[in-house]
Parts: sequence; structure tokens; C-alpha cells
Amino acid sequence: MPWISEGGNGGSWKPGNGGPWGQKPGTSPPDFEEFLRKSQEQIKQFMPGGGGFGVRGVAAVVLLGVIAWLLSGLYQVEPNEVGLNKIFGAYTGKTSPGLNYNLPFPIGSVQKLKVTDRQVTNIGFVSRQDARSPGSQLQMDLPEESLMLTGDENIADVKFVVIWQIDPLRPEDYAFNIANQRETVKAVAESAMREIIGRSQIQKILTAERKVIEPAVQELMQKILNSYKAGILILQVQLQSVDPPEQVIAAFRDVTAAQQDQNRLRNEAEAYANRVVPEARGKAAATIQEAEGYRLQTVAEATGQAARFKQVYDEYKKAPDVTRQRLYLETMEKVFGGMDKVILDQSGSGQGVVPYLPLGALTSHTTEGGRK
Repeated sequence: MPWISEGGNGGSWKPGNGGPWGQKPGTSPPDFEEFLRKSQEQIKQFMPGGGGFGVRGVAAVVLLGVIAWLLSGLYQVEPNEVGLNKIFGAYTGKTSPGLNYNLPFPIGSVQKLKVTDRQVTNIGFVSRQDARSPGSQLQMDLPEESLMLTGDENIADVKFVVIWQIDPLRPEDYAFNIANQRETVKAVAESAMREIIGRSQIQKILTAERKVIEPAVQELMQKILNSYKAGILILQVQLQSVDPPEQVIAAFRDVTAAQQDQNRLRNEAEAYANRVVPEARGKAAATIQEAEGYRLQTVAEATGQAARFKQVYDEYKKAPDVTRQRLYLETMEKVFGGMDKVILDQSGSGQGVVPYLPLGALTSHTTEGGRK
């Protein structure tokens, strides 16, 4: 398509008889170096004396540089982060998640901390990847960290894990008040555990007090870190294992088994006591009730006999001879009623009466004859 020039070298081009480079139709375009040379000549027209930018050009370049430098102070804070602004290395404030601004380098700088991420510190052991089995981990013991002295001068092998995070309310303390934060947490955890273990006895540590140790160590660690103004929150302390040293672990296991047997036998004895004691108490209550009934019965009988005797005595006072004779007869009836009796007549006045009458023998013969 032909081009037509309207303004010489510096004008615009329109479709016509010439090309965009000023060549006639059918001729080859000029060399690229020639184009650069002509462009440089046009730029020199804006330079005083043919070299260097003018005042306006320099000001424009400086202004663009300043704007670009100021815009470089924009930064993004992620939802799990907090930004710490610094001017000439001095802390000036913290920023929340989102788009924020601080003066750019070298005047200002920003330090971002992941305040919601949980950190794990192992004490007494180290977990490493198993090169022979990808995805699995090997645990290596660190006896210089795990061996601790108990209150009764025994040695306990304690391995535990501390879960912690940066305090979102005071991240500046974490960033500026302590160095080597992970090593500080590990040193504080080991010191706190040694203090708690040093107050306890080995048997209680191995059995009943394991659940007491964890919150005690957590509380002591938090107290120490707060005194350091470390900006760290201790979320949890988890005991992985509490064992005696390897050289005596078999003996301690025997002791533990014996204590478990002792607890089992104690529980069985308490269960037996809970069963037998109520039975004994029930029998005792029944015996007491029986004795009370016997007491009431005896008192009632004695009271009745006393009343009967009083009645007899009243009758006796009215007719002593008759009452005396009646009492005699009643007494003789009770005494001789069930006995064999022989009657002897010693008066001698009767004639033809056998002085000896074997009533017992006659009674026995009559009884035997009747049976027959």
C-alpha cells in the first residue's frame, strides 16, 4: 500500500506514493541503524546545546522515580500474619491483615510474623525423616536433655513436646525482646520440667502424677516467658514418655506391677468390706430388735405375775387359812402331778385296808393291759 509524506522527516505519514521511511515505491527500506541515527537527531532537538536533558526532563524523571519509590512501600499482610513497621530500624507499630503501607527501603522496612501458626518443640528426642522409607520418621533420643533428677534422688527419662505460638497481642515482644526464639522456648521448657520433676518422687511420676506434671510445666513456662516479655503463648505440654533409666527399667516395671497388684487387692478388699459390713450391720440390727422384743416380753410377763401375786395376796388377806390350803394343794398338784405315787395309810384305824398300795405298778399294768 503506497504512503504519502505530509511534513518531511518529522511529519506524519498517510497512504500515498511513498513508504513510511521516505523511500519511493519499489525501493528497499532504509537500514535500521539509519533509523536510529535519525531518531537520535530528533531527540537532540529537545536538549540545550545538543546534550543532556533540560530542567523539565530532569524534574519529570526525578518525580517518576520518587513516585515509584513511594509506591514500593505498599505491602500485603496475609490473614495469618501481623506486620511490624520500622523506620530506620525503630519499631513504629503493627498492621493487620490486608494491604498496608510503610516508607520503603532504606528508610522503612516491614517484618511479617505468622502469629496463628502453631510451633512444636521436642525435648529429649529428635524426629528425622527415614531415608530408607520415605514418609516415615526416625526418633533419636537425646539423653542429655531427657535425663532428670527427681526429688527422691532417682533419675527419670522424660521426653515431652511443647506446642506454642506467637502472642498475637504482643508480636513486637517476640520480634525484638529475645533472640533465637526457638532455642529460648526449648531452654525454658527443659528448665521448667527439671524443676517440676525435682519436686516429685519417682514412683508418683511413673504412675499417678503424670497428668499433674503437664499443666504445672505449662504454667511455669508461661510465667518465665512472661517475665522475659517474650511474646510467646504456651498452648500445651504433652508428655511422650516417663521412664526410669534403661539400666533399671526392668526393676521399675516390676515395682509398677506390684503397685498395680496392690491397688487391685485394695479394691477387692474394699468391695468385700462394702458387701460384708452392711450384712453385719443388718444382723446386728436384727439382734437388737430381737433383744428388745425379749425385753418387752419378759417385762410384760413379770408385770403379769406381779399383778397375779398381788391379787392372790389380796385374797390371802381376806381368808388366810383357805388361801393357804389352796396354795398348798395347787403346789402339791404341780409337784406330784407327773410322778408315780404310793399311798401309805399310817393312821392304823382302818380295818382290812392294805397299808401299802402300789398305785404305780397297778397303773403300769393297767396301761400295758389296755395296750394289749
